[in-house]
Formats: sequence, structure tokens, C-alpha cells
Amino acid sequence: MNVDYYKKIANSSAHRKSRDENKDFIFEHPEYLSDLVEIAFDTNDKNHHKACWILELICEEQINLFKPFIIDYCNSLKKFKSESAIRSISKIGMFIVNDKSIELDNEQEEQIIETFLDWLIQTDKAANAAYSMRALYQLGKKHSWVNEELKTLLQRDCNDQTPGYKFAVKDILKRL
Repeated sequence: MNVDYYKKIANSSAHRKSRDENKDFIFEHPEYLSDLVEIAFDTNDKNHHKACWILELICEEQINLFKPFIIDYCNSLKKFKSESAIRSISKIGMFIVNDKSIELDNEQEEQIIETFLDWLIQTDKAANAAYSMRALYQLGKKHSWVNEELKTLLQRDCNDQTPGYKFAVKDILKRL
């Protein structure tokens, strides 16, 4: 791990400008992507959530750069506990399952399904839930039981949820 690059991540912030600068740095220096992924997937690292934020932007623009790390991504999913990291990691999962050029094997799909269902049940953060349910909906096209489970989860009482959460639920239920 490059110490100077680690300091760059550690000194970054949630501001979009900071995240964009770090994303652009990776686009200019892709050899540092493995360091970024290592930081992001080390949930014991106090800066892993910052690396997740940057990784999310990279995957949003150039998911192909992330393809070599999909196995590591799937194997790391269960370790994420920080809501801030889960937001980015669930969004990355949504990008992965929506990208037609990425073929997940059954184990990887199961890892995403299991983790995202858990996150959907456990979170009350609208963004985390929305990205999880959208990824699950996509995987449910291949695994019908997923959409049945998703429908059951989404039809539960959500009166105490935020307007953003309610909107995402309504949108997915219409599609189901």
C-alpha cells in the first residue's frame, strides 16, 4: 500500500469536490485502484467509508475498472456495518447487477441477495434501502423468489419511513 496515497484518502472529505478529485486521480493513475479497494474493503480501517465514497463514483462512471475486484466485493459484503459505507457499497452493487457486461456466478448473486435483503430489513436509511431494493429487483428477474421476498418486505408498514424511502418502495412495487 502506498503511504502517500493512503494519506490522500485519509485527508479526503465527503464534499463532492474532494470525492471527484480522488476519483479523477484514479482515472489518471489506475495503478492505485487496488490500494483504494483494499482500504474500502478493510472495514477495520477508520477511513474505509471514505474509500467507499470514491469507489462509488468510479463505478458509476467506469464500472469496467472494477470488474477485477467483483469477487473481493462479494466476499466482503457481510463485513460492512457503517451506514455511510453501506450506502456506497449498495449503490456499487446496483451498478454491478444492472451492467449487462458483468456476469456474476450463482455464489456471487447469492452473496449480494442475502446481504442486500439483510440491509433492507435492518436499515432505515432511504438511500441504502433504495439501492438495495433496486439491485434485488434486478436479480429477481433471474431468481423469482427474490422478487416475491422483496414484495413481502416492501408491503410491510412503512408509515414511519422518510418520503424518499416511501417513493423508492412505491416505484419498486409498481414494477413488481
